[in-house]
Amino acid sequence: MRVLLDGIPLDKVSISMTINAPAAILLAMVIAVGKEQGVPASQLRGTIQNDILKEYIARGTYIFPPKPSMRLITDVFAYCGREVPRWNTISISGYHIREAGSTAAQEIAFTLADGIAYVQAAVNAGLDVDKFADQLSFFFNAHNNFLEEVAKFRAARRMWAHIMRHRFGAKNPKSWMLRFHTQTGGSTLTAQQPENNVVRVALQALAAVLGGTQSLHTNGRDEALSLPTEAAVQIALRTQQIIAHESGVTDTIDPLGGSYYIESLTDQLEAQAQAYINEIDRMGGALIAVEEGYIQQQIQEAAYHYQRDLEAKEQIVVGVNQFVQADEKLTIPTLQLDPAIEAAQCARIQELRSQRDNGKVAELRGQLETAARTDENLMPLFIACVENDVTLGEICHTLRGVWGEYRPSYV
Repeated sequence: MRVLLDGIPLDKVSISMTINAPAAILLAMVIAVGKEQGVPASQLRGTIQNDILKEYIARGTYIFPPKPSMRLITDVFAYCGREVPRWNTISISGYHIREAGSTAAQEIAFTLADGIAYVQAAVNAGLDVDKFADQLSFFFNAHNNFLEEVAKFRAARRMWAHIMRHRFGAKNPKSWMLRFHTQTGGSTLTAQQPENNVVRVALQALAAVLGGTQSLHTNGRDEALSLPTEAAVQIALRTQQIIAHESGVTDTIDPLGGSYYIESLTDQLEAQAQAYINEIDRMGGALIAVEEGYIQQQIQEAAYHYQRDLEAKEQIVVGVNQFVQADEKLTIPTLQLDPAIEAAQCARIQELRSQRDNGKVAELRGQLETAARTDENLMPLFIACVENDVTLGEICHTLRGVWGEYRPSYV
């Protein structure tokens, strides 16, 4: 983390990390580096994704079982509420749910159901909803059905405001806001005719802006082939800048509001999403719905139906199942990573372990193991561990020894 943040003034720059199972530990590292820079935790700004439920649902980068994982999330909520008030403690993600094959309505429903579970867990831990709600953020996908995507974002915003006001009794209007980041859809990008992806990304980005996003990531045209090249990233950036500065769509709030079709589609998506949330509530909440595989099954069925439509050409993807170039040759460069990077990082870790105070490391790991068996907030111990060069892997391995590793029972 020192290497990563070298030269980045943490009192001026907000940082975001798509990290989940070990999110609390990565945040502890940022806090430690901030101290070394002379920046107190109270001045740090940024976001950790920290959304473990969607890992069980769609992405798979979990470590621990759901209950201790939820405990880590509420520990972060409580600690940051006191010590790091400018930090976004969670980015509740529908992005990966959509990438796994969900419909637009399912993306809304399962994302907000996860959000409900996190808020309820924090309330059950004794936290005041208005003390942490404005530190929640969301992360959505943008796909190609332009008007449906605009309506999706509008429906999600309206539903979350209702949930926070009426389900959790939040009083502060800031607690009602669905603050969200959008990334264009990685699963919509094609390896065939990759230049077409520039158009897809532009449409998706425009839909996100018209739907009210506060933050935007545009994918590179080559991401179906490799990590993006610098040239591809620049086109993606210019796409955002053209929308922001040339299109005029940022001149007014909710530019498509009042359109009969948009309003009707917003209502329709809200009703569909609410039906899923009602079923999840009936089951006992998102945690139980995840453990029983209900949400995963719904996404798998949606993905199957989409693939079936694709193969029947009832759903057209340009360059894939229609308008194909049989003699197509790849003309764009792709990024190649140097394997020496991995070897250098391994060498750095070995050097760190040889030079640190390994007695102190053993002592802290013992304290962490003991604390993990109690209800003690683990964030202060994580900070002490990383300040004494206990590695991320060692911290997680210590917690595995107490909580075990998650193995889904529904597979």
